[in-house]
Amino acid sequence: MGMLSLPGFLSCGKKKDFSLSAEKDGHGSSSDENQERGNWTNKSDYLLSMVGYAVGLGNVWRFPYLTYQNGGGAFLIPYTVMLALAGLPLFFMECSLGQFASLGPISVWRILPLFQGVGITMVIISTFVSIYYNVIIAYALYYLFASFQKVLPWSDCFSWADEFCSKTKLVSDCNATLGNETIHANYSYIVSNNLTCINDSINYKSVQFPSEQYWNKVALQRSSGLDETGHIVWYLALCLLLSWMIVGAALFKGIKSSGKVVYFTALFPYVILLILLVRGATLEGARDGIEYYIGKQSNITKLMEAEVWKDAATQIFYSLSVAWGGLVALSSYNKFHNNCYSDAIIVCVTNCLTSVFAGFAIFSILGHMAFVSQRPVSEVVDSGFDLAFVAYPEALSQLPVAPLWSFLFFFMLLLLGLDSQFATIETLTTTIQDIYPKVMKKLRIPVTLGVCVLLFFLGLICVTQAGIYWVNLIDHFCAGWGILIAAVLEIIGIVYIYGGNRFIEDIEMMIGKKHFSFWLWWRLCWFFVTPALLTAILVWSLVTFSTPSYGSVLYPTWGTAVGWCMIIFCVIWIPIVAVVKIAKAEGNLFQRIASCCRPAANWGPYLECHRGDRYGHIVDPKKEKDHEIPTVSGFVY
Repeated sequence: MGMLSLPGFLSCGKKKDFSLSAEKDGHGSSSDENQERGNWTNKSDYLLSMVGYAVGLGNVWRFPYLTYQNGGGAFLIPYTVMLALAGLPLFFMECSLGQFASLGPISVWRILPLFQGVGITMVIISTFVSIYYNVIIAYALYYLFASFQKVLPWSDCFSWADEFCSKTKLVSDCNATLGNETIHANYSYIVSNNLTCINDSINYKSVQFPSEQYWNKVALQRSSGLDETGHIVWYLALCLLLSWMIVGAALFKGIKSSGKVVYFTALFPYVILLILLVRGATLEGARDGIEYYIGKQSNITKLMEAEVWKDAATQIFYSLSVAWGGLVALSSYNKFHNNCYSDAIIVCVTNCLTSVFAGFAIFSILGHMAFVSQRPVSEVVDSGFDLAFVAYPEALSQLPVAPLWSFLFFFMLLLLGLDSQFATIETLTTTIQDIYPKVMKKLRIPVTLGVCVLLFFLGLICVTQAGIYWVNLIDHFCAGWGILIAAVLEIIGIVYIYGGNRFIEDIEMMIGKKHFSFWLWWRLCWFFVTPALLTAILVWSLVTFSTPSYGSVLYPTWGTAVGWCMIIFCVIWIPIVAVVKIAKAEGNLFQRIASCCRPAANWGPYLECHRGDRYGHIVDPKKEKDHEIPTVSGFVY
């Protein structure tokens, strides 16, 4: 094949005049293999970005609770099994896919044009998630700033509290012995008459920790429900603006800038976790907390329950961030011969070990909280928002030098959230770059900032008094079924339509020829186990669907309808794009479908020097004009 006039097809992109313009642009540099799209400056930039993307808030606020709930240490068995059978195979597949084609989550579907809607679904879901995920980062920022006080504002029942606020249990009534009789009376009567409650007859008032009331009444100014929008909470809006400014500043040069920021944002949370663990381990009651987490309280019989295995598979799936498009986008900036196999293993194992490690830091301090408040550990353990913004802050407020520990914890949450957000926004900008490469080459900074500004305004609904209900609604619908549907179709499309063995040959072009036995495990997972597990999780999720709620607050019918509209909007592109592709193809219906199930003419390695004999026939993608069609009828390859 002759030398093409386009710089992207010249000897792995090494063309002097192009590299100078790329370096000026700030996305490519003279050392980049792919001068047009750019590459990671070095491998550690990529690995830390991947670790930061995979290791997020769920590792801290969801995994420890799931472990405690599902048998303690015994839960690590199904968790490890699901990592090997479901998480790692899909992670490796996506990393390989992005690196092979050097394309983002939509354009990479040149591999199978019929399923290009799957890539669109991934990008739309990532857009929805990025809106509310930065709101959670804004919560962390607010609590971070609130920690700069001598006395933490949620450490006691201050002026904002009501009569139900209490740091300890309050006795409501009980039985007592009066003379020769046993009476039942309220506690005030018992105390005024110098009586003593009979042990097992005590009833306690329903009270709330100061941290719970602070979260609802002060931080969120939470309304009664989704129907009552209320006003924008100005300080949360400012924190949201600040979080978007941080994201925009980190990504203004794409991977060239974000790849440096992650050296701090991906590594420092481990330092904080270690500090919290050491501090927690020295507290009274810490051992009780750890026993509940992964010690003597472990229940091996839990492994007989299907729910435990479902929870393990679901946690692995969401924790590794597969099927969001981010893994494909980040891997697309790798050099072609990078060892994506070892990268996938390193990132997956690091992610899972982080979850286990975080559990020790969380439960040691919760154990101390249970000790101080004279409650069993089971009464102070929680997950999600209630762990991050209620239970753990309450526990930290009881420590000496509480503001320091509070600052460290929320700074850790901030960094964990920002890492994941960087990769999510990079997914969106990578998609734009693949569609409009010339625009991104000249206007990368304005486009990136424009995306951040747009998503900031879309997120303002989430910082109203009803904002937490919107955050929960988007999370309940968009971050659930849509991702599962995309994952199932992704692995079915690549393995059964494009061809699993063909895909393995593509990977071997990058990492070298491997012995047949090397691929036995991956073939077993890709062809059978992984799609079966993902399908089972999807069906289980649909069968066990429940209408969304936040605590005891149920959503109105119209709120649930909005949720359904969001998820339909996310996945409707899969059939729409398939129909459009078939309609634009030539021949009878069978021929059209068969044509759309074959790779596009421009599918293959991005650079000519990497194509070899297998892809020597590739069509110049610029001549296809795929990048210049913004309408529905011209979805990009």
